[in-house]
Amino acid sequence: KKLLVSFVLFLFAVSVQAQTDWSKVEIKAQKVSGNVYMLEGAGGNIGVSVGDDGILIVDDQYAPIADKIRAALKGIADKKLRFILNTHWHGDHTGGNVVFGPEAPIIAHDNVRKRMSTEQKSEFFKRTTPASPKEALPVITFNQNLTVHFNGEEIRAIHYPHGHTDGDSVIFFTSSNVVHLGDNFFAGRFPFVDLDSGGNVEGLTKNIGEIIEKIPAGAKLIPGHGPLSTIDDLKTYHNMLLKTTDIV
Repeated sequence: KKLLVSFVLFLFAVSVQAQTDWSKVEIKAQKVSGNVYMLEGAGGNIGVSVGDDGILIVDDQYAPIADKIRAALKGIADKKLRFILNTHWHGDHTGGNVVFGPEAPIIAHDNVRKRMSTEQKSEFFKRTTPASPKEALPVITFNQNLTVHFNGEEIRAIHYPHGHTDGDSVIFFTSSNVVHLGDNFFAGRFPFVDLDSGGNVEGLTKNIGEIIEKIPAGAKLIPGHGPLSTIDDLKTYHNMLLKTTDIV
């Protein structure tokens, strides 16, 4: 299993390092369902709830493209940013926190704040990530689950332990029938499992099996990386995890 994870980490490192020219990044907005949109750019997909209460975003990619993200949000609706949810601590999902944090409260699992507020070391990459500045840290944290009552629906964040990391949350937009899975789901590709951050291959596989049971019929899925997906896509991904783990 260590060989499997090492290969996945290598692919992830290559993909991140390839994206360095921020001026060429384009943010593409896509209507998903109900109140929910998805933004694609560099890094993890952003989920967006838009309505009378304003805007809530799930993850915020990188700080150098925050203005492009802001412009894309304004293109959907000229509303105030009210909340930010982080699915986990990795910089391609939380890098924009430093820009958006002063504007709206950041919400995440307890372990996201713990990891972002302290230096993190990656043995595989031989790399150290410094602690994030105060304005980038989640100010509201939870242990198991949390609900934001916003834009006429319950937006539920549910923690799944020791999968991609030890701080993963899956976000259910209950009325819009949309689920943002963060990096629990790499659509159409191999996952990255961060062992240094409490991730676990078997744990991820188990979590995906449990998530599949919770997803309502007809739901549209926002993966951490990859295109908008369906429950069948997630089942294919889960089957891949099971079979490749057995092979290794």
